[in-house]
Amino acid sequence: MRRVVVGATGTQGSPAAPHRAAAEARVRDAELRVVLAWRSPGGELGSRNGLSPSALAECSTAAVEELREVLDTAFRAAKPGIALAGLTVRGTPGAALVDTARGVDDLLAVGTGLRAPLRHLLRPSVARYCLAHAACPVLVVPPSPLQIELGAAHRRNFLRIPLDTRELTP
Repeated sequence: MRRVVVGATGTQGSPAAPHRAAAEARVRDAELRVVLAWRSPGGELGSRNGLSPSALAECSTAAVEELREVLDTAFRAAKPGIALAGLTVRGTPGAALVDTARGVDDLLAVGTGLRAPLRHLLRPSVARYCLAHAACPVLVVPPSPLQIELGAAHRRNFLRIPLDTRELTP
């Protein structure tokens, strides 16, 4: 069966990527598979240094609950109308998405997110990783204009830059 694979960030990110992936799945008559990647506390080094199996099971259970919340948030208002499957994978987001969408008939949809300059240094881009390593077509979905404006407002508030009221008038 054809699949459209999309990543779930587990944050209050833009629902643009899951919604676009659902639309693509409807057009292609494919299953929508939403993937949430998770890591153990302390990363892989922390799990090798004595993290108990019960602690790993708790992390896995927490990831499943987080995925349920993401799916509920993304599709609460409108059900996707297609086969929907959620998958939690232990690993990095890019590798988890590429491994899940390994069929040539699959489509991998990734969101670009809002990338501040400091974030580029701290966290590599999942979209770039997927574009470089995926064996199937990759659809890169930009954030919605509302999400871009919200990010600009957060940065302005964080940096304590006063709001120019001329920006509010059309």
